[in-house]
Amino acid sequence: MSPNSIKFELIVTIVNKGYAEDVVSVAKQAGAEGGTIIHGRGTGIHENAKLFGISIEPEKEIVLILIDKTKCDSVLLAISEEVGLNKPSRGVAFVLDVEKTVGICHLGNGYCSDKK
Repeated sequence: MSPNSIKFELIVTIVNKGYAEDVVSVAKQAGAEGGTIIHGRGTGIHENAKLFGISIEPEKEIVLILIDKTKCDSVLLAISEEVGLNKPSRGVAFVLDVEKTVGICHLGNGYCSDKK
C-alpha cells in the first residue's frame, strides 16, 4: 500500500495513571472524535523504577486515537503541548500509519468498509 493511500493514522499516547482523560479532552478540542483508554503498568511495578535518575510511575494509561491523516499533526501537537509531554516523566506519544480499517461508517466520507 502506498503512503498516499493511507487515510488514517493511530496516535498512541502513554501517560501516567490519571492523565488519559486529559489526553482525550485535548484531542477532541483539536479535532479528534474520541479515543480508547487502556490501563497498563510499566515494568518496574515491584520496585521504585528510575530512568536517568527520574522516578517512573508504573501505573500507565494508553490512549489510542484513530484519526484522519489530515488532522493527525495538529492533534498530536495539541496533546504534546497541553499534557506537557516535552517535560520529564509526563509520557510519550507516537503515530502509526493505519493501512486498513473496517467499520468506520459514521463519518459518511467513504471510509465505510462495506461501501464498494
